[in-house]
Amino acid sequence: MARNTFSMDSQPSLNKKMGAVVKFLDRLFREKPLGAVGAVIFLIMLLTGFFANFLAPYGYNEINPLEMLKAPSAQFWLGTDALGRDVLSRIIYGARISMIVGFSATTMSILISVLIGITTGFFGGKYDLIMQRLVDSWMIFPGLVVLIVAISITGPGLWNIVFILGLTYGIAGSRIIRGATLSTKEEIYVHASNAIGASSFRQLFRHILPNIMAPVIILFTTRLAAVILAEATMSFLGLGVPPPTPTWGGMLNEARGYMLQVPLLSIWPGVALTLAIYGINVFGDALRDLLDPRLRGGLSSYSDSIAKST
Repeated sequence: MARNTFSMDSQPSLNKKMGAVVKFLDRLFREKPLGAVGAVIFLIMLLTGFFANFLAPYGYNEINPLEMLKAPSAQFWLGTDALGRDVLSRIIYGARISMIVGFSATTMSILISVLIGITTGFFGGKYDLIMQRLVDSWMIFPGLVVLIVAISITGPGLWNIVFILGLTYGIAGSRIIRGATLSTKEEIYVHASNAIGASSFRQLFRHILPNIMAPVIILFTTRLAAVILAEATMSFLGLGVPPPTPTWGGMLNEARGYMLQVPLLSIWPGVALTLAIYGINVFGDALRDLLDPRLRGGLSSYSDSIAKST
C-alpha cells in the first residue's frame, strides 16, 4: 500500500519535471533558433564521440601504406593521411577525446569554482580576502603560459591535461560563482533561514546553491568550449594527448607538412573543431538568455553576479 502511495505521489512530480523540460525546449527552438542549432550540433558531437566504435568505418590507427594521402573517395570519404589512415575515422574518434577531456575537465573546474566561490562569498571576512588574493595571483599569469609550463612539468597525457585544465579554469571561474553567491545571500529567504537558526551547511546547499544554478550551468557551457579549444591548442603544440590517439589539434599538427600538397588534410579537423566550438558557444548564449533570472521574474541577475565578481 505504501509502495502504491509513493508511486502515485511521485507521478505528478515526474510529470511536472517533464513538462518543465518540454517547455524549456519549446522556448529554445521558438525564441532561440540559433541556440537550438547549436544544441543539435553539440548533441551530434556528443553522440558521435560516444558511439565512435560503431560509426567509424576504420580503426583510428589502421595504417595502409598503399593508400597514403588519398583524395576523398567512396572508400575514404574524407581521404587519408600520410600513413594511409582514414581521416573520417580519426575525426570521429577525435570527437570522443574532445568529449572526454571537455566533460571531465569542465566538471572538475565547476566543482572547484563552486567550492571556492560559494564559501568565499558566503563566509567573507579574512577567508574571503585571502582566497581572493590567491585567485588574483593565479589569474595574472596568461592561461596558455600556465598550461604549457604545467604540462611541460607533468608530461603530456590524457588525465594530465584534464587535471591541469580543470584546475586552471576552476580557479578563474570561482569569481563568477562568488559574485552570484554575494547577490543570493542577501535575499530575504536566506536571512529568514539564518534567523530561525539554520546551519551554514543548510543555508549553502539548501538555499544558495540551488538559486545560483543558472550561472553555474552557463559557466559549464562556456568552460566546455574553452576546454575543448585549449586541449586542441595543446595537442597542436605537441603537448596534448600523445599519438597515435587522434585529437583534432594533433591532426592539425600532423597536417602542417602537407598543407600545400593535400590542403583538405588540415581543413577537415579544423571544420570539426570550429563546428563544435560554435555549437557549444551559441547554445551557451541561448542558455544565458533563457536562464537569466530577470527573464523569469527573479530579484537577482547573472550579469549582476559577474559585475560583483570583478
